[in-house]
Amino acid sequence: MRKKHPQKVNTGLPEERYSSIQSPWLLSVRAAVLLFVAPLVTASFFITISQFEGSLSRLVTIGFKQGLLKIMIAHGLSLSLKPTIAYACYIALQAVLFQLLPGPINTSQRTPAGYLLTYRTNGLYAWAVTHAIYALLCWYGLLDPGFVIRNWNGIFVAMNLFGYLAVVFAYAKAYLRPSHPEDRKFSGSALHDLYAGIELNPRIGKTFDFKFFTNGRIGMITWTLIDISSIAYQHQTHGTVSSSLILVTTLQTIYTIDFFVNESWYLRTIDITHDHYGFYLIWGCFCFLPANYTLQAQYLAHYPTSPSTIYLAAIFSIGIAGYSLFRSVNNQKDCVRRSNGNCLIWGKPAQYITATYKTSDGVEHKSILLCSGWWACARHVNYVGDLLLSFSMCALVGTDKLLVWLYVIWMGGLLVHRCIRDEGRCKAKYGVAWDEYCRLVPWRLVPGVW
Repeated sequence: MRKKHPQKVNTGLPEERYSSIQSPWLLSVRAAVLLFVAPLVTASFFITISQFEGSLSRLVTIGFKQGLLKIMIAHGLSLSLKPTIAYACYIALQAVLFQLLPGPINTSQRTPAGYLLTYRTNGLYAWAVTHAIYALLCWYGLLDPGFVIRNWNGIFVAMNLFGYLAVVFAYAKAYLRPSHPEDRKFSGSALHDLYAGIELNPRIGKTFDFKFFTNGRIGMITWTLIDISSIAYQHQTHGTVSSSLILVTTLQTIYTIDFFVNESWYLRTIDITHDHYGFYLIWGCFCFLPANYTLQAQYLAHYPTSPSTIYLAAIFSIGIAGYSLFRSVNNQKDCVRRSNGNCLIWGKPAQYITATYKTSDGVEHKSILLCSGWWACARHVNYVGDLLLSFSMCALVGTDKLLVWLYVIWMGGLLVHRCIRDEGRCKAKYGVAWDEYCRLVPWRLVPGVW
């Protein structure tokens, strides 16, 4: 007999538009382009590093003459057995750790259909165990510490292969065995549903949440493993490890560990509460994040740079300042939520608006909109710290090659888009309370600018 769903309450919120494009035909065209082009563009980046010294202009010039797809095939864009097996074992390990490691139980926000789901947040343990296993395998000579970078072509293809298989699985599951049918969204376009996702929180059993697993384990843990492999490869190839690579890895490791230390906070972000489980999220975590967020480390593994000590110290300080701002801003909001507003922000009682909304059953709920401390400066000031940190990760490389700056360019576009999406949802949810909040805190992101 099928188990009952967790108790649900209709939130009564207006249903969010699935896309600004309403025509199923146009949705299909856009989805088809993204499904095909995104992996090719990402593949072109690592080929640019391995074959064209990180110069995108050289890739484009030669690509027009010879054909980009031909270049990709010529330079090893093919499936290899050893990297594929290694990557499959890595996914299996993460699944085992995800299920078996202990961790506190936390809840996310209620879904649009009213489900209040629980999550075991054991990501920090999984990160530590994974890196310990990696270190032990290298120590006993069972694994080349530079294996990831040395076999990057094959691993990249494996990441795409498993990413696409997960997309097909998610699509089929949404129809055949949905976890929470009322939270599904259908656009009228099969291709767009494949791209954007149908299920919000697909699960097996009560605890194995595919979206949470994909984001945290497949995406974030892989990030620092690639960085460490880049350090090993640079040392093996060039006989030294550059200060730039050490500092880039340090900042990215701080960011990753912070993610897992505050994993319960992540449960309240757009990724978990809003985005559905499709190609956008699945392939993004299987391939886009590990391949593109590590471009700085990949570049330095092949081409060490030697910026001045003063330059590195200044840029690294910007990164630490950005991280400190990011963490301080989020801590203020968490403090207010945990204390229900009964706390001090910068030594003064927290100032906030109590926003109310009613569910369809007539029950009134309350939310706190903080407008003191950092949150009096801008409604999304936490993103400023994120952008400063992203800038520092790119600038530490010490080159004007556009390729290594793609991370901060992407983060800028992503966070601005996320800012706009989040404000639309808050306006629909809180109504006049959100209008009052915007009056008190008029700037969205950067005070005096936007």
